[in-house]
Amino acid sequence: MPGSYRVPMSIPAVGDPAPTFTLPGMIIRDGVRSDAEYDLASEYGRTVVLAFYPGDATPVCTAQLCSYQQELDDFDDLGAVVWGISPQALDSHETFARGASLTFPLLSDIASAVVRDYGVHVPGLGLRRSVFVIGPDGILRWRHVGLVGLRFPKAAAIRAQIEQLVA
Repeated sequence: MPGSYRVPMSIPAVGDPAPTFTLPGMIIRDGVRSDAEYDLASEYGRTVVLAFYPGDATPVCTAQLCSYQQELDDFDDLGAVVWGISPQALDSHETFARGASLTFPLLSDIASAVVRDYGVHVPGLGLRRSVFVIGPDGILRWRHVGLVGLRFPKAAAIRAQIEQLVA
């Protein structure tokens, strides 16, 4: 086997430590793109919502991430950050973010390493649309892993999970 082969991981269970990672990402604020490295461990102390989505500017992904954008202030008020993760490059993310008016970070997992670490990789198809809520302590507190890529958890369901963490 080539040295770059990674064995797919199982989906982490609620109560498990969230797999840590660092990925390149970008954000559009006031019309300006800013690139940065996003490190999950550096967010300990805050709740992090990871939204894994198959592709930029596809109808279901656009509907999903736009619904989270609409609730972004509510997530922020609860001390939570939202990161979108997909295998596209940052330039693709920029076009998508501008077209959909997204103002939260979109991270690029071109090698699908994080997708595999979270157990949502589907050989030949990419990834399962999934959302993970990670508590301020770095522990996975809630997850929704889609079997089919057409459904996603609504922002209100995610917000309810975050509210339980801060209650």
